[in-house]
Order: sequence, then C-alpha cells, then structure tokens
Amino acid sequence: MAAGAEPVVEFIPQQKHAFHGCKASGTGAWLAVRGLTVYASGTMQGPQRIVVLNPKGGSGKTTIAINLASHYATRGLTPLLMDFDPQGSSMRWIRKRPPNLPEIRAVAAFERDSRLTRSFQLRAPEGTARVIVDTPAAVPAHGFPDLTRDAHKIIVPVMPSDIDIHAASKVIADLLLVAKIRRGDHRIGVIANRVRRNTLVYQALMRFLGTLGIPIVATFRDSQSYVRSAELGLGIHEMKSYLVREDLEQWEPLIGWLEEGVQAGVAPGVVSAV
Repeated sequence: MAAGAEPVVEFIPQQKHAFHGCKASGTGAWLAVRGLTVYASGTMQGPQRIVVLNPKGGSGKTTIAINLASHYATRGLTPLLMDFDPQGSSMRWIRKRPPNLPEIRAVAAFERDSRLTRSFQLRAPEGTARVIVDTPAAVPAHGFPDLTRDAHKIIVPVMPSDIDIHAASKVIADLLLVAKIRRGDHRIGVIANRVRRNTLVYQALMRFLGTLGIPIVATFRDSQSYVRSAELGLGIHEMKSYLVREDLEQWEPLIGWLEEGVQAGVAPGVVSAV
C-alpha cells in the first residue's frame, strides 16, 4: 500500500491498476484493506475450492473459514475468502488484519453488482491457490448445488447439541440427495466443533456422526484461542505456537484430509483420478 494511504480506500476501476500495480481485467469494486487486496473480479487459475457449509446458525462456519484462510496464507498458498453470509463476519475479520501478515484475498459475495454477471463477480484472481467459501445460515437445500459446484472438499461443522445433531443429519442427506455429492468421492467431511470431551452430549454427538458414513475429519475443542485470534485479525496458525499448541494439533487431521488428491507439483485444484 502506498505510504500515507487510508486503512480502507475505495477505487473506481480506472484507478485500480495504478494503485495495485496489477493487470486490470474488467470492471469491479476493488478495495485496499491495510495492505491487503479485496477483489470482486479477476482471472480464474483453477484453485482448490473448499466449502464450509451448515445452514444451522452458530455452528462455527466463519471461524473455520477464516482459520483455513490464515493457514494457507502462512504456507504461501494465497487464499481467496468468499463471504456469502450477509452478516459479513469474514469481511470484518479481513479488515482487522495487520498489514504485515501474508496476503488473504477476499470478496463480499453476499453483495451484488448489477453491472457484472454473477459468475464474473465471483471469479478468483490470478495467483489464487485456494478458494474458501463461508456460506450463510438458513441456506435452503435447493441452494446446495450452486454452493458446492466444483468444490474439492465440503466441510460440515457440527456442534454437540440435540438441535445441531438433528440439523446435521438433514445437511448430509441434502448434500447426498439434492447436491448429488457421492459418498465415494470423499468430498464431504464432518468437524465435531467446540466439543468438551468426557461429556454425555459429546458422546452422543460422536455416536451420531459414526452412523453417517461420512468421515469425521477433525474434532475441535471449545477454546478461547479462536476468540482471541479473531479479535486481532489473526488465525490460530499466526498466534504464538506455545499458546495454541493443542489447537494446532487438532487441525492436522483436517489439513491432511483437505490435501488428499492434491499432488505435489500439480497446479492447485487438479485432483488425481480415482
């Protein structure tokens, strides 16, 4: 960002090339956010697409999405965070990020620009390695096919409560029957989120998840580390490791599952044939 620039600056399309030093590719609303670039359009390079989905509110979708973005940014795999939730929580987190951190691109997908086609507005800019989709609450089943189209992985976070367990069963059924995701594709994974082990509700959750025939790809504890890091515009992978060691260990199975099929030396988003 140019010296002395305001933390958040809006640009008309003619100005974006001069400011960002990047090739202009059509119209769109671009923002410079404390050293980050927030895109509304760009050039698709076939990045791996990860969708975090559960129509049940409060399941932890945004927390998982922003921490995934943080993880990939620290690895040098430039992520694009798509915020489809009208609450705009992911976008608020982006605006809090310190300017010296690795780049995370973001688009407020819940906003619509009448001057652009929807597909053009949501295209990933050149150089994007991962697209992470933060979906809104209350998405109807008929909206699942659009949200999950071309998704390499679909993460379903589930909280340990009777209401959340019931909601999760419907989410999985709708992904299989409405979105036509095949179990054999290994694209759907469940996260047991904000759990407290050795509680009856946790045991009930794990018994239920075991009946789904869908892998439990991670179990995250109920931790204040996520709250503290989000307040700072960070992910837990950007916190001091000795403060979040247990949380980081719980992410390892998820990251391993997400990277299945992404071969070394192959462009991100190219999945090996099964």
